[in-house]
Amino acid sequence: MVSGDIASAQQAPAPSGTLRATINVGNPLLGRRDDTGAISGISVDVESLLAGELKVPVHFCVFETAGNAVSAVEAGLADIGFFAHDPDRAGLIAFTEPYLLMEGCYLMREASSLQNIAEEDASGLRVTVGRGSAYDLFLSREIRHAVIERAPTSTVVFETFLHTEADVAAGVRQQLEADAARFGGSRLLPGRFMVIEQAMGVARSRGKFAVDVLANFVERMIAEGKLPVA
Repeated sequence: MVSGDIASAQQAPAPSGTLRATINVGNPLLGRRDDTGAISGISVDVESLLAGELKVPVHFCVFETAGNAVSAVEAGLADIGFFAHDPDRAGLIAFTEPYLLMEGCYLMREASSLQNIAEEDASGLRVTVGRGSAYDLFLSREIRHAVIERAPTSTVVFETFLHTEADVAAGVRQQLEADAARFGGSRLLPGRFMVIEQAMGVARSRGKFAVDVLANFVERMIAEGKLPVA
């Protein structure tokens, strides 16, 4: 724990007396919800550990998309979460050092003529991406010619891509690889269009002490092997 007494630490990240922690079940690498509604995953485990250190109860705020989870923290409706570090989010959210790097990749049908990343941003091409995801934020800044079409969540990007007959699906490598293996008839474009720094985040309105508490916590979780190393 960083310098300061426990009461101050509790009040900084969790001023309500309960740590309201976001869970993004739209990214199965972070959180999952089964058919009974039970949630699990690295977000659940690590946020529970943080609440234990702060000696406060934890309340999980479950969201289907990263964008909604980020908005909840920005609006003060939740306290912390696991987010991709993106400049469009950094105005209201302070991020820890990254604990994991995730690749953003493109997937297309086997018959597609696309062979490299540079060919993707062309007039007439349609790219499907999860609404409000880090990939959406990045491509919205970078794409100049192709048309961006947004799936409701990152987990249904592939299905939306198939249904709308778009040219390209964009998202995290692991999810797209799993989708390609499950459905067949598709392939990943070699390389990556971005690298996401996955971190924990807290509203800047919580103040510097809250940021320091979270940063120190993540550093120790990495050192103890409870978070994967970037």
